[in-house]
Amino acid sequence: MPSATLEKENHWRDAEFNRALHGKSAESRGGLAAMSRKDTAAQKAAIEEYFKHWDNKAAEDETEETRKARRAEYATLTRHYYNLATDFYEYGWGSSFHFCRFARGEPFRQAIARHEHYLAHMMGLREGMKVLDVGCGVGGPAREIVKFSGVNVVGLNNNDYQIQRATRYSQREGLSNKLTFTKGDFMQMRFPSNSFDAVYAIEATVHAPSLEGVYGEIFRVLKPGGIFGVYEWLMTDNYDNDDPEHRKIRLGIEQGDGISNMVRVSEGLAAFKAVGFELLHAEDLADRPDATPWYYPLAGSFKYISSLSDLLIIARMTWWGRGIIHRCVGAMETIGLFPRGSQKTADSLALAADCLVAGGEKKLFTPMYLLVGRKPE
Repeated sequence: MPSATLEKENHWRDAEFNRALHGKSAESRGGLAAMSRKDTAAQKAAIEEYFKHWDNKAAEDETEETRKARRAEYATLTRHYYNLATDFYEYGWGSSFHFCRFARGEPFRQAIARHEHYLAHMMGLREGMKVLDVGCGVGGPAREIVKFSGVNVVGLNNNDYQIQRATRYSQREGLSNKLTFTKGDFMQMRFPSNSFDAVYAIEATVHAPSLEGVYGEIFRVLKPGGIFGVYEWLMTDNYDNDDPEHRKIRLGIEQGDGISNMVRVSEGLAAFKAVGFELLHAEDLADRPDATPWYYPLAGSFKYISSLSDLLIIARMTWWGRGIIHRCVGAMETIGLFPRGSQKTADSLALAADCLVAGGEKKLFTPMYLLVGRKPE
């Protein structure tokens, strides 16, 4: 992707907005407790900036121009999405913002960790390696991978609030000597070329306006012989953009998950190879014949629950659990305990959940297309 299409970074502006919106809420326990400590005016600005890309733009009316506008503001779109959604994510999902496969009877948290371990295993991560986590969220996967494999991880993120929360968690777990976080845009990384032994991304590079662009930057910062592993969000090659139902599902996922430009599996594979990676493994893990589907927590399939703790987790994420919490959010917004726009954000996340389930059931979408490649020596 030509550099002229990339947003210009302004870390000072972002830090000032972060202070205005979030204040000291990064020090809160997280989840809904942090939402009551936001600044109303800054929240309104974030809501307007994010939803301008979606309001009054129905799936049937989508054009290449509207998608181009989203791609042009990919960094701002992603940053404000996580300004709005992070507390909801921590409330419902925990600190590892990704899907996973489930073994029969496997608890939710164990399955999430196993998914992270599997990526580290497939990449051959080993003690002492210098590893980059591209789009690290609040650092849940990075902390798990550090503990599992003994690597040293640098987490890259363009959202100041998430960096603050990630840093706080790593300090609390005594991992600051192995894990650091830095602000940056993964389309224009400030690391020198050939800096890392390995790079991974877990459901993060989907926020890029161009997979070839972000994969190219990852290729650049990897040392020769280094390994890149990614769980990518992709529409499968069953997806037909001319089918109104398919397009509605894709657009619902994009709106509710802060995505400017989701593409098909074939396009993702082409981008991976185009930048120069030697492809070691490519597989849609969502297509394995698992008895428990990856989307069951969102679908409300209680028959797969194996413990009381899972019941409490899954209940927050089912369609009726989301309905209850959304009504509570609306009530809190009405009486002034949550800032205006909280309900709108919750509704958008609910739309995404419904479309993710539909995309999974119809085999139109995967959140775990695994790609592992090597930068040639």
